Amino acid sequence: MEVIIIGGGASGLFCGGFLTDAHKVTIIEHSDMCGKKLLITGKGRCNVTNDCDEETILKNIRTNPKFMFSSIYQYPPVKVMEFFKSMGVKLKTERGRRVFPVSDKAQDIKKALEKHCRDVNFIYDDVEKLIIEDNAVKGVVLKSGRKLYADKVVVATGGMSYKQTGSTGDGYRFARQAGHTVVTPTASLVPLVENGSMCKEMMGLSLKNVNLTLVHKNKKVFSEQGEMLFTHFGISGPLVLSASCHIKDKDIQQYKAVIDMKPALPNEVLYKRICDDFEKLHTKKAANCLEWLLPKSMIPVMLKVWGIDVDKPVNQITRQERLKLVEVMKNFEIPLNSKYKLDIAVITSGGVSVKELNPKTMQSKLCEGLYFIGEVIDVDAYTGGYNLQIAFSTAYAAAQAINEM
Repeated sequence: MEVIIIGGGASGLFCGGFLTDAHKVTIIEHSDMCGKKLLITGKGRCNVTNDCDEETILKNIRTNPKFMFSSIYQYPPVKVMEFFKSMGVKLKTERGRRVFPVSDKAQDIKKALEKHCRDVNFIYDDVEKLIIEDNAVKGVVLKSGRKLYADKVVVATGGMSYKQTGSTGDGYRFARQAGHTVVTPTASLVPLVENGSMCKEMMGLSLKNVNLTLVHKNKKVFSEQGEMLFTHFGISGPLVLSASCHIKDKDIQQYKAVIDMKPALPNEVLYKRICDDFEKLHTKKAANCLEWLLPKSMIPVMLKVWGIDVDKPVNQITRQERLKLVEVMKNFEIPLNSKYKLDIAVITSGGVSVKELNPKTMQSKLCEGLYFIGEVIDVDAYTGGYNLQIAFSTAYAAAQAINEM
């Protein structure tokens, strides 16, 4: 049987390798190489999955988790880890049970998937459209006009995030051609744009071991400790990407990010530390009293938010002013304006409606022989390796379904 897979990313490569024993497989990739996005995931380290059970994976899938029940249980994280180990990739588990290659090189994951696909035929070209006859897919038409026929076509094109890696939304076009509904793609796991210019003054500053809370109309919707980064437009980093999943686009300006700079210190302990520091610095001015408490590039902004006279002698700073400093350091607020650009998002939310796909096989209910896997489907998860797990589980489900025919 002839099988065409459109897209040479994580899901396309994973699916292709499981089909070659019984079928002739062609992967069509419109970039100049496969697996481009893999190389930049996890800051180039590739968080390949999460070392947890199936139930935990499903709890961390934020969109349509019920659809993923069958494929996750069919191919859970333990099988993903076994697969890469069988391909010679040594793995390690880090904070939050995130799984990485021991080498910290995403290239090793890419090479393993390419080895998995050693019997696959690769074509580097653009697919113009599907060939569909009598509600069944028959192949594809390349941009050059060349027609390639197949018994099965698997769409593994990804979403619209990181367009420079090849995710240009083509899969949505193919889905619509086959009559599918496409849930409007939006950014998920994305940096956030501030309402103001405070962050720009701290551009490049990375904070570790801080707590970020996302507040919507005085209600906490997310709170987690970790790392974040100030940028020229707002905030980014692992904490911010996780928080962004909890934001509804329609009223994003009703949200604010609140940073606890010293989450390990209760208010009263931080107050005592400030008083102890001020005692040592009693001859200095307020402008120079935060050097032991905060990163240098953050001090000018903190002084503004604190509202202190920068020339005020430290020994004249009142108890109320010291308590206000504690409050500001434990609740440093950043009003939000919007999410950053979709094409820079780690993951796309939205895609091919799961109502029109068979959750056990990933086959279209509308077009015989057509399958959708990975990020092109309207399923997405939080950070932690869960999204690549979705890619691998859906890819395996489609491959198994095709192999059993």
